[in-house]
Amino acid sequence: MSPTRKVRKPRRKKEKSLAEEVVEALEAGKSVRRDLEGGRLHIDRPLPFLCLHVGEPDGHIVAREVAAANASYLLVSRIEDAVELIVPIADALRRKFGTFVLFDIDEFDRDRLLSDDAPFLQPFEVMLSATPGIAANRALEAFETAVKAFEARFRTPHVELCAADDDPCVRSELLALQLPLLTLRFAPIYRVTGSDATYPDLRERLIDNFLDAGLRAFAAFLDADGFPKPATYRAFGRKAFIDAVERADRGMDDVASSFDFLLAVTPINADAAWKEFKANKFEKPPRFLYRPLSLLVEQEKRRLYSIALDRLEDPVLHQIYREKQQELDLQLTLIAEREKARFVEFGRTLYGPVEPSLLKAAREVLDGTSDARRLPSLSDDDDEVVDCFYVEHRARSMMLDYHLRYDGFDAAIELRDDVPAGLLVSGRRLLISRRTRMMRHRVEALLSHEVGVHLLTYFNGSAQGLRVFRTGLSGYEGMQEGLAVFAEFLAGGFTPERLRLLAARVIGCDLMLAGASFAESFRVLVQDYDFDTEMAFGLLLRVFRGGGLAKDAIYLRGLLSLLSHLKAGGALDPFWMGKISASHFSVMEELGARGLLKAPILRPLCLETDRGRARLERARAGLTPLSMLEA
Repeated sequence: MSPTRKVRKPRRKKEKSLAEEVVEALEAGKSVRRDLEGGRLHIDRPLPFLCLHVGEPDGHIVAREVAAANASYLLVSRIEDAVELIVPIADALRRKFGTFVLFDIDEFDRDRLLSDDAPFLQPFEVMLSATPGIAANRALEAFETAVKAFEARFRTPHVELCAADDDPCVRSELLALQLPLLTLRFAPIYRVTGSDATYPDLRERLIDNFLDAGLRAFAAFLDADGFPKPATYRAFGRKAFIDAVERADRGMDDVASSFDFLLAVTPINADAAWKEFKANKFEKPPRFLYRPLSLLVEQEKRRLYSIALDRLEDPVLHQIYREKQQELDLQLTLIAEREKARFVEFGRTLYGPVEPSLLKAAREVLDGTSDARRLPSLSDDDDEVVDCFYVEHRARSMMLDYHLRYDGFDAAIELRDDVPAGLLVSGRRLLISRRTRMMRHRVEALLSHEVGVHLLTYFNGSAQGLRVFRTGLSGYEGMQEGLAVFAEFLAGGFTPERLRLLAARVIGCDLMLAGASFAESFRVLVQDYDFDTEMAFGLLLRVFRGGGLAKDAIYLRGLLSLLSHLKAGGALDPFWMGKISASHFSVMEELGARGLLKAPILRPLCLETDRGRARLERARAGLTPLSMLEA
């Protein structure tokens, strides 16, 4: 009988502490996001700073949100928990970068400078302190300068500076760490005095301003300490989308994808309406028919406002999605008000009025292109005219060129009977009306407009990681159409007739918004501006669709905005990243600098030709819409 062998139990592997796991991730260059009791540690990439807020989650809420808006932050309920993590994190980051700074953020318990009997609103209190050292003091100066430039509505900041050792608000536990330290304390002016309510706009403004000031301070500190200078101080901001952003993005896209706004308000009986209007000797307004609605507006609005935007942690993205939420709400309202009297006013809210400067520019264009008056109707025996099938063939050829450059360019073409003559992009689809007939020399230019801008920015936006960049940021349509018209110019197909059409759309929108009827507006275009009757009808069908939509004024407005942007030395690349408005240009630059957005995968093919490049340079030197015809 063999002796019994003693079985040795395997040793249990020692579990790593949270601090050890965090240090290991930072040394490997990875991100960290750990929920803690009453808080969170978030470092979206190793950076030589850490923002700290100590307090309960329902306590000083704006100080907590200012800290959490940064790319590297620690939220804890107790200072002891903070110290346990700060020491190893600081050591790891200092080894990696050669420098490190801690930024402690909190609020005062009350607004001490505000009194009920004051004849005006007093300044609000802001206290800043720093530990000794050139870099820390440079950071303090940068923060002070930024805070003093705040645009806090109604009240201005009163800034006090002191050494961290002399600041009664600085926690002794943090001073004992012997780390470079900045501290911020501010009055809770976002709270309604005597209640638990807050001023939401002021709250957001404070978060944005303190975040921006903090990033400036970090840049100043690191620059003074010899850290390589980034292209912009905002590059120290967030560089990763958290789950809450992706959830909000998916939710917003689901709502946006549940309807097609332009198709919903575009008549499906254009040909029959024209024949009816003509038979009535252009006196009786045409009757337009629309697609039956396949959505319940109230249900989509409930879905829209169930999307949580309060946990995005990034003020820039929060603003983007809030604006988009409001725009989708307005579009849904317009669909619900289709063919009703109030439709035109909601349309004015969405697209704006025809401002006097735009109307003046439109009239100048029409006066300056008088030689192009009386554009003839297209006839069957005109060998320069092509039909929808030729346009479809050329569109497929252009789409193939883009697909060969980027296989994610997966567009589709649909020939449709239910859209007016011409082309229309909806998502990834190019819709071509079977009634389309146009001059051959206009085809490449129009495809550069629809495929080379609208579809290109859809697929470039799809590659950004967030769907909102393909759906379009709020107000994107004006710049999109300006870019698209400019692409026609780069492609060599921008004609006096086309420019007159864009100007006439402005005139039509102005007449409609001023209360003119369809027939009255028609007479102005035909009698005063010598437009062909069928062209005038097609133009006004777009203007009066749904009950009166001022969208078509955006083409000339967008072109003027783009020409001004180019003359001022502005770049085009941010506009190719996705569907954005002129007001979002700086936002796209910042998100790009932070690494949140990619450079555009595709650029318009018309920019690759010698003609396109030469025309772009002429535009940079300064062009007007009229001088584009001679360039």
